[in-house]
Amino acid sequence: MAVEIPSLIKPSRLRARGGLLGECLAEFLGTFVLICFGCGAVAMAVAALPGSGRAATPTTIFLAAGDWLLITWGWAMAVVFGVYVAGGVSGAHINPAVTLAMAVRRGFPWAKVLPYWFAQLVGAFTGAAVVYLVYRQAIGAYDAAASGPKVNGRTNATFSIFATFPAEYFHGGIWGPLTDQIVGTALLVMCVVAVIDLRNQAVRANLGPLIIGFVVAAVGMSFGANAGYAINPARDFGPRLFTWAAGWGSLALPGSVSGVYRDYWWIPIVGPLIGSVIGILVYDLFIGDVLVLRAQNEVPPETGRTRPVEQTEE
Repeated sequence: MAVEIPSLIKPSRLRARGGLLGECLAEFLGTFVLICFGCGAVAMAVAALPGSGRAATPTTIFLAAGDWLLITWGWAMAVVFGVYVAGGVSGAHINPAVTLAMAVRRGFPWAKVLPYWFAQLVGAFTGAAVVYLVYRQAIGAYDAAASGPKVNGRTNATFSIFATFPAEYFHGGIWGPLTDQIVGTALLVMCVVAVIDLRNQAVRANLGPLIIGFVVAAVGMSFGANAGYAINPARDFGPRLFTWAAGWGSLALPGSVSGVYRDYWWIPIVGPLIGSVIGILVYDLFIGDVLVLRAQNEVPPETGRTRPVEQTEE
């Protein structure tokens, strides 16, 4: 049943939120929701489940594939509800890479790009702070029990709750993780623009956010182990800034673990931005342009008919 919902603030004082400010607030809140649920799911897998006695040992993580599925589906649902929260106001980019792609090929105003990016970054930072507030005891217990290299008593495992790092088989190289981020984000953006393209088989009944969440799950299941599938500069850099301030130090910025990788912080920023542009260009080249051509060449049906009638010679 439809009801009239009054505003919390007098309408006269809400006018400033009717434009860009309101859109940035929506991007902030949508990204905040994204990080709360996404990083929260990783905190469950890494620190909370082991520390609560629900794993083999207090430091046992990723004992089976199901642990990774918890994370991939957690991030998928995080995207779903982040988009549902902010979509009606800002379009719910909640990802600087998506914002850039929309500016490059979908007419999104360039003047809004930096404000959107800032709102997304602040939302991600704040979301990470809330996850830390909720799980600080579990994180502390894990770090205390874990062996191996530590920075200020913090481990790389608990850092992974908030931001990403490359797999050891890259041996500190940048091209493997960078390629991974470009490809993963290109696939993400290509599928997102396909889902929302009304000229294509667009998702109806307001199920677009759910399908976009499935896209994120698919990327995580297909490419997640290489570099943590950040595929979103704000999702990685906002929490990275928080962990740097909260004591993880060089693990966060510049993003280094001795003998494994170093100065990694820029790859989850540059890779997704490049990949997003590639993804939307590939979609438009292979699909979008074909849809444009078909729309231009479409012959309107005769009155009372559903399609044109072919003319035959007598």
